[in-house]
Amino acid sequence: MMSGTEAAAGDDDEVVHDFAPLLLVYRSGRLERPIAMPPVPPGVDAATGVASRDVALSPHSFARLYLPPAASEGSTRLPVVVYFHGGGFVIGSAASAAYHRCLNDLAAACPAVAVSVDYRLAPEHPLPAAYEDSLAALEWVLAAADPWLAAHGDRARVFLAGDSAGGNICHHLAMHPGVRAAGLGGVVLIHPWFWGREPVGGEPRGPAKMQKGLWEFVCPGAVGGEDDPRMNPTAPGAPGLEGLTCGKVMVCVAEGDVLRWRGKLYAEAAARARGADPRVELFESEGVGHVFYLLEPATEKARELLDRIAAFVSTE
Repeated sequence: MMSGTEAAAGDDDEVVHDFAPLLLVYRSGRLERPIAMPPVPPGVDAATGVASRDVALSPHSFARLYLPPAASEGSTRLPVVVYFHGGGFVIGSAASAAYHRCLNDLAAACPAVAVSVDYRLAPEHPLPAAYEDSLAALEWVLAAADPWLAAHGDRARVFLAGDSAGGNICHHLAMHPGVRAAGLGGVVLIHPWFWGREPVGGEPRGPAKMQKGLWEFVCPGAVGGEDDPRMNPTAPGAPGLEGLTCGKVMVCVAEGDVLRWRGKLYAEAAARARGADPRVELFESEGVGHVFYLLEPATEKARELLDRIAAFVSTE
């Protein structure tokens, strides 16, 4: 007969939810996040001269603010970019090295005051926790209570940006009735995490089980599984994209990303809903995969993407 110690050890070895490489959940309750990155501190970035610091927003979330050198070079107020990290709602942090590098580069390129939002993760905090934290952070930004935002940010040019699950968050916020009065300048969805029950375009169905399983794991209250409007904003019955509370929309996709077809469909639906609005922009990076720019920020393709986003933010 197996002893209690042996049984406990066995539970700690048995994976009951496998969402590798993002998350492994063991029968014992132990969680393993194989590709989670250690945090790096804020400060002054040697490459760009951008200064950063952390601000606690609640006992469980914070924001990392970025101020580019351009803020001290004149009296002109800068656009504000509020960025939401990706990671399937189960990994990621505003303090991770990859996002810290990205936000330093983005703040300098626009130039803009950037705010990188850290939010609670599943499964410890299932959705809607991440949505709630993100909305609270956006409301804090719009209130301009922070001295950097008050002194240098342009309240009329607030942009949302995010990758993967962060792109999903951007859509959720841009559709939120409480944000409507804010008059957002625009939203940038980078390789957004959307899915659906029925395939679209050339979408492969091999990853469908993992996409569906992860979504229902992080959002146990999902209605209709992967056709919940929060995961599939173009599903039948989903709120129309004419409800987007922003001046313009940019959707970025990558040729080698399984999510590219959903991103393209979203851009097409947004353009139709807004009356073929030319301010809906679709940009595809060729020959690269999901969130490539975070993994290889020094490459030509990453710089091209950064420059396109910066132009979108800085152009009226």
